[in-house]
Amino acid sequence: MADPNAQMSEEDRMAAEWAAALEETKDAGNVASEVATAAESVAPASFANFTPTGAVNGTANDINMILDIPVQLTVELGRTRIPIKHILQLAQGSVVELDAMAGEPMDVLVNGYLIAQGEVVVVNDKFGIRLTDIVTPSERMRRLSRT
Repeated sequence: MADPNAQMSEEDRMAAEWAAALEETKDAGNVASEVATAAESVAPASFANFTPTGAVNGTANDINMILDIPVQLTVELGRTRIPIKHILQLAQGSVVELDAMAGEPMDVLVNGYLIAQGEVVVVNDKFGIRLTDIVTPSERMRRLSRT
């Protein structure tokens, strides 16, 4: 069992802590009233007119800031879903059937978002894509809101 004198001293210690906390609260109230008095004598700040750098004719739509940001452009020939067991059976010469039909336009994606469709061309022995249809900004926003 605990010593009653030790218990009494614990209670006295707790009472002293509460008294100190109450005293700090009173001191904080005095500081708050001093701050409020000082705040009454403070004038509101005034700022000069802010004009963003690069603004043209009052507009801040300066596209030059983002022109050098790299993005991932992907041309998608088609897609398919197959079980892993079929992937493990693939070998050189295997054919994987895609969902796209021959002659169907391919999707052009920027950072995974459809922006256009087009057809494959060969330029100087390299593949390229000729854009045949550009997705309108409103259609891109509608597709973004679905995801």
